Amino acid sequence: MSKVTIHDAAELLGVSKEAIHNRIRRGSLQSVVEDGIKLVILDKDESVQPLTKKTTTQKIPHQTPDRYYKFLEEQNEKLQQKVETLEKETRSLRDQKEQMLIEERIKIECIYKEKDEQLKNIINAISSKFMLYTPQEMIEGEIAQETPIQEERRLVSVNKHLKSRDFSKKERNRIKENFARNAKEDTRIITIGKKYYIDLQKYDYSDLM
Repeated sequence: MSKVTIHDAAELLGVSKEAIHNRIRRGSLQSVVEDGIKLVILDKDESVQPLTKKTTTQKIPHQTPDRYYKFLEEQNEKLQQKVETLEKETRSLRDQKEQMLIEERIKIECIYKEKDEQLKNIINAISSKFMLYTPQEMIEGEIAQETPIQEERRLVSVNKHLKSRDFSKKERNRIKENFARNAKEDTRIITIGKKYYIDLQKYDYSDLM
């Protein structure tokens, strides 16, 4: 048995001074007061126990960081995989969005093209009425009823004119191709819808026939 101060007892047992005081109050440690100083009575076995505890506590810090670092590496690898997956999904969604925009643009262009064709046919139909009919003189700011002007301009369809002439089928096809090819630029040719009309009294069409 040995007598040591509370400070030395705390170091030998590997605990705090407060723990030594608590053990004295509970009676698990004996103490005496000599010359006004409280001394703790320790057995030889008790003085050896702290060394074992200290040795044990020293091994733990060496093991814990390795586990912690390994755990962090595993988590980091999982997060990296998630990031790569999200990037792939983002690229896929962006490509799908671009494809959808291209398809929508093509649809819109087709719709406008169809509308343009319809509008062109309507304008041609309206134009045909103005070419076949003309208003009389305006009287006191009012437009009189439209009357046919067949006597002034006798329009004949190309098909009808070719049928009335002694042309072979091959020649008729060739003449039709000539009219179709020159219809946009030749002012002598009147286009109504998909048909071509000619004014034989006003123009000569021998170069197309």
